[in-house]
Amino acid sequence: MQTPACRFCGAPLKHDFVDLGSTPLANSYVTAEEIARGLDRSFPLHARVCDACFLVQVDAPVSSEAIFSDYAYFSSYSDSWVAHAQRYAEMMIERFELGPQSLVIEVASNDGYLLQHFIARGVPVLGVEPAANVAEAARAKGVPTEVAFFGKETARKLAARGLAADLAAANNVLAHVPDIGDFVAGFAEILKPHGVATFEFPHVLNLIRELQFDTIYHEHFSYLSLVAVERVLAANGLVAFDVEELPTHGGSLRLFVCRKGSARAPTPRLEAVRGAERAARLDAIEGYAGFAEKVDAVKASFVNFLARAKAEGKTVAAYGAAAKGNTFLNVCGVNANDIVCVYDRSTAKQGKFLPGSQIPVRAPATIADTRPDYLVILPWNLREEIVGQMAEIRQWGGKFVTAVPETRVFDA
Repeated sequence: MQTPACRFCGAPLKHDFVDLGSTPLANSYVTAEEIARGLDRSFPLHARVCDACFLVQVDAPVSSEAIFSDYAYFSSYSDSWVAHAQRYAEMMIERFELGPQSLVIEVASNDGYLLQHFIARGVPVLGVEPAANVAEAARAKGVPTEVAFFGKETARKLAARGLAADLAAANNVLAHVPDIGDFVAGFAEILKPHGVATFEFPHVLNLIRELQFDTIYHEHFSYLSLVAVERVLAANGLVAFDVEELPTHGGSLRLFVCRKGSARAPTPRLEAVRGAERAARLDAIEGYAGFAEKVDAVKASFVNFLARAKAEGKTVAAYGAAAKGNTFLNVCGVNANDIVCVYDRSTAKQGKFLPGSQIPVRAPATIADTRPDYLVILPWNLREEIVGQMAEIRQWGGKFVTAVPETRVFDA
């Protein structure tokens, strides 16, 4: 078998990070008819690390067009994420003095969850979103949105129309693009000479430390460190000058980027994150070793919990038909015999089944019909929000469960 090449620098990928076997696309929720027709398909999910640029990446058996052209994730269903977006907008407006003369472009703008806050403050915006169904939801909110995959070509088309960004935002999309170099090159095309781009992405340092293997799925082509991202930026005439460490998605970075010629000095926060990555040896292949064995221990812990619950005659349900949950359940070999259903607020998912595990998705308002003894929180990054929303399980003595980085049962 031919050794795959790094999708950024082209070096041979000789080092495994973790092989999660064969799983379905994490957001490909299926209907009963599709299950009956055998359309619930799985694909290899194998993450490797490049020893030249240290980009962690999965093989790509499925095209990005197949994943993102019609998409089941709507950002506005998470109250905490919308609040996070509003805080971001307010901070950016103040820090970079944005106003009616400015333009904010968001790449992968989803359903307008972020740009709506700039509009409310009188700042012109443009969203660029590949999923037509999600872009339509943004337009319904009054958020101007182009349906397109972003990269150098799309950016040049926007620039040719006279569109140039004072601020360009890319939240949790850098990991989703197969050609990370072309994607970043697009920002060099659309930024004004002294414009700023911000990239938010889950930090691979936390993925390793907290055993967040469930954040690995086909649509996350890359798992990002500062050391790897700075190499991609440098190759495209861009440079980081500041970073914030965020609690979102299990620990993320918000990286502030400008053109190489723009006079912005690096902040102490940037130097601190660089130092933390050096200490964790993320600039050496040894920093990525041993992860797969730790994942096996997490899986065993959860499978043992389910076996005990079944032996005791307890009912287990889950909350959050999230992509990370689908990876987790499929890697653990869980199905509807183990978890009776999963509750989710998204009407686009209700009435369907989780891919692979084929667990039915139901509306949270129906939880009293089942009265589960345990409710597994699959999107553990939204734990506090979900505990607050589903507190009614106290009425029958129900308990919550999280499974990453270890299985833990706790009261509502």
